[in-house]
Amino acid sequence: MEERKLLHSFLPKSQKVLPPRKIRDSYIEVLLPLGTDPELRDKYVTVQNTVRFGRILEDLDSLGVLVCYIHNHNHSTNMSPLSIVTVLVDKIDMCKHSLSPEQDIKFTGHVSWVGNTTMEVKMKMFQLHDDEKYWPVLDATFVMVAQDSENKRPAFVNPLIPENKEEEELFTQGELNKSRRIAFSTSSLLKVAPSSEERNIIHELFLSTLDPKTISFQSRILPPKAVWMEDTKLKSLDICHPQERNVFNRIFGGFLMRKAYELAWATACSFGGSRPYVVTVDDIMFQKPVEVGSLLFLSSQVCFTQGNYIQVRVHSEVFSLDSREHMTTNVFHFTFMSEKEVPLIFPKTYGESMLYLDGQRHFKSMS
Repeated sequence: MEERKLLHSFLPKSQKVLPPRKIRDSYIEVLLPLGTDPELRDKYVTVQNTVRFGRILEDLDSLGVLVCYIHNHNHSTNMSPLSIVTVLVDKIDMCKHSLSPEQDIKFTGHVSWVGNTTMEVKMKMFQLHDDEKYWPVLDATFVMVAQDSENKRPAFVNPLIPENKEEEELFTQGELNKSRRIAFSTSSLLKVAPSSEERNIIHELFLSTLDPKTISFQSRILPPKAVWMEDTKLKSLDICHPQERNVFNRIFGGFLMRKAYELAWATACSFGGSRPYVVTVDDIMFQKPVEVGSLLFLSSQVCFTQGNYIQVRVHSEVFSLDSREHMTTNVFHFTFMSEKEVPLIFPKTYGESMLYLDGQRHFKSMS
């Protein structure tokens, strides 16, 4: 860290003094040689002989950071004066659900939009098919932020100049994504009341659980093929060891995503009664860093279902041994598809009703 303090002199006072970069300047391809490296394959294979998606999340997080460092490469120093961290996983859409652990995987990535201190990174994943052609597997959009060399304050990043119509459309989409995220945050159920349509949904759910024999608001029964939301919870605890730390002695974001995904998958698996596959990951906000030595508590529950789809929310919090306080660090949203139709979910309390509506919003935003 003392060495990084010396890099402060390389930080620009404004974005105007930084040379503009092009999309192709940050473009990168990375090969994951599962087909030729048996030891590496063991790290990625599941018991169903597919690829561990949690490991893929770790790789995407690392690739996003690398892309941003390439975009902001400073030729006057061997070590970057910037600290790039993941601030948001905007969306990960799957277009292939069964991955072979015996075929090579290729990642591509580049910066697609730039603000003053933030960058949007587009990444794609492909898998070799029949040793001939790489087929698309997923599209991912991450938002990264640049901090100073000590990871304390925001730092300016190189501006981005689109070169053609396709790149201009990507840049415009980045602006639209930013506006959409602001609108989604403004309408959060933690800030404003549900819409009239959503209030009607909750009231209809409530009425459908009243016991017709008692004619009482206090007597609740489950409709056929339904489950109370409170009965879908799973929890886990991890000790944050130094093995998973980054250069700032904080836990690597990809590790947190892998742990959250694996708990969400277990929740969807136990709820749906079959082995589900992930369809979409969205709106993972990294609210607070996780320090080494913290106790990481993950709480997962099904918050919305429709047909074969299961919407799972994972809440992450840490317990600090020094302050003796619990603090929320992340909230994760995963959409799974089960092999068969799953039960309906019914909330009991007002808080659970808000989780239901939030899960429904995330489900509706799925591509």
